[in-house]
Amino acid sequence: MASSPDPGARPVAPGRLAGEVAIVTGATSGLGREIARVFAIEGAKVVLSGRDPARGAAVADKVRAEGGDATFIAADLVGDEDCAALVRATVDVYGALTVLVNNAVAVATDGPVGEAEAAAWVAAYRVNVVAPALLCREAIPHMRSAGHGSIVNVSSRAAERGTPRYAAYTASKGALNALAYSISADYGREGIRCNTVQPGYVLNAERDARISPERMTRLRDMHLTRMTTANDVAMAALFLASRESEVITGEVLHVDSGSTAVRAASIG
Repeated sequence: MASSPDPGARPVAPGRLAGEVAIVTGATSGLGREIARVFAIEGAKVVLSGRDPARGAAVADKVRAEGGDATFIAADLVGDEDCAALVRATVDVYGALTVLVNNAVAVATDGPVGEAEAAAWVAAYRVNVVAPALLCREAIPHMRSAGHGSIVNVSSRAAERGTPRYAAYTASKGALNALAYSISADYGREGIRCNTVQPGYVLNAERDARISPERMTRLRDMHLTRMTTANDVAMAALFLASRESEVITGEVLHVDSGSTAVRAASIG
């Protein structure tokens, strides 16, 4: 006798974000650009946010050339009004907001805790913690109106593995992880979820070209399968943004080939 289908099962088909409206911050390059591209291919209407209008327009043009629906909206995210204006503009363009990807990041070598300037802490937390929190504050009412919502924070392995001379960055990424727990606790019963994608080392052709062969060998040895690409991170974010993961909230998803969980041939 055939078993009964799972009553909660939902078919997986192309267009996994069909009907969704998403904001992706820091979308003019790197991880944000690839996340925006994948989301648009999977059916979302995507607002790309960043500080460089020329680069943003170029990314939006490329996404549209691939058949996606994308709009660039410039935003610096340094103040309350910047975050509120980005959300308002998104709703003005697309009429809703159901997905938010907090990807914009401030990275600086700020020194050990005993030497770091207060300005370094303020700058790191302003972009990596406060801006995501303010964007969530502005986005949640629209998600509540839609009856569901998914917030995906892009963190870093640094949140769990201290890095010399990156005290403020490391602490801010840990705080970003904790933010997802609070949002999940406050809004999970309303169908609004918040999860974290936590990459390790992500391949980048321009940066990697400056790395010595010996250092690259050590980096490769840190990974149990293969090194991570921007597309790997984007596909993880896609899953967490989609309705396929609607029972998952408050989680940190490591996208790093096991390099956080297991020390491979090299600590790195």
